[in-house]
Amino acid sequence: MRRPFLLTLIRHFFQALALSIICSVVHASELLPLADGLNPNENGLPPPLEKPFYVSVCFFDMQGKNGDFYSRAKDLALIARRWNVITEIKVFTDERVAAENFKAGQCDAAAISTMRARQFNLFMGSIEAVGGITNYDQLRLLLRTLLDPKLVPLTITEPYQIVGMMPVGGVYVHVRDRAINSIEKAAGKKVAVLDWDKSQAEIVHRIGAQPVASDLSNFAGKFNNGQVDILVAPALVFRPFELERGLAEKGAIYRFPITQMTASLVINRDRIKKKLPDLDEKLVQFRAIASQFMDQMLTQVYATIDKSEADIPAKYWLNVNPEDEAHYWQLLREARIAMTQKGYYDPKMMSLLKRIRCKTKVESAECTQSEE
Repeated sequence: MRRPFLLTLIRHFFQALALSIICSVVHASELLPLADGLNPNENGLPPPLEKPFYVSVCFFDMQGKNGDFYSRAKDLALIARRWNVITEIKVFTDERVAAENFKAGQCDAAAISTMRARQFNLFMGSIEAVGGITNYDQLRLLLRTLLDPKLVPLTITEPYQIVGMMPVGGVYVHVRDRAINSIEKAAGKKVAVLDWDKSQAEIVHRIGAQPVASDLSNFAGKFNNGQVDILVAPALVFRPFELERGLAEKGAIYRFPITQMTASLVINRDRIKKKLPDLDEKLVQFRAIASQFMDQMLTQVYATIDKSEADIPAKYWLNVNPEDEAHYWQLLREARIAMTQKGYYDPKMMSLLKRIRCKTKVESAECTQSEE
């Protein structure tokens, strides 16, 4: 088998899996055309593999096999099949169960939130540290930086590796009462936090609020039903989770992203290597090729995210005044440093995120400080 054939095949194998991640978190119908034009023996693409290459993915969709995301993922699996890459998608309605099945060796890979993926690799899983990335341009620069071969060892915690990551959108604070217009006024209020992520509860405690353990299946319901006063979520979930019910007439969404949410593709290196012994060589080659289509992919993803944010009624959006914004960034920085010291975030990733921030905002006071 010729080397150019292998390079192209591996590229599209991982591209198909990366697209599957996106389909689990955004409107896949807008992204599917990126893959739909891929056909064997066309436009310089290779013929199919002579033998089937099987890969299984633990895939999270809250609606299970009836979900639109799962349906789109199946479309992508059909595209991969054109090259004799047979993808078995094991769909789960509970992300925790999806991750546990992957951990138990039931799948070769898992398409899950990066926050959930932190357990498999702390370096990559720390990307969503509060205030670590403040806008989409910084995230684009970070994702391109992560293609640097020198960083590859940091993405591996044997037998796991995070090989792909895609944006989901900025995470915004939703309040049922817009009178909660400052961190000080959040004191004593109930905040929905993921029950398996200790860092969230830690941060809520730091501002004097009360964390309420939740998960992805009930956090929106608790907000809509008034069991919690505050929810943090990306714009992509506003419509599906009907958050306007919780916001009602008095609620608001503060246009201040406390972090950038992403989705990750995690692989079990041991399982993949049994089928692809030169996995590491192929991943190096994939990263070199990935830079060619990354900007196009991210442009499509950001267009979807922008549309989701624009679809939220303007009456719900509230801007933070510049004085408060500077204060909040400082509070997030202090929380981030404390979380790193406690082992919730990886210090090497924190250093990388700081370099990214300072490349885009050199005048920031933190750029002359050495805590991160």
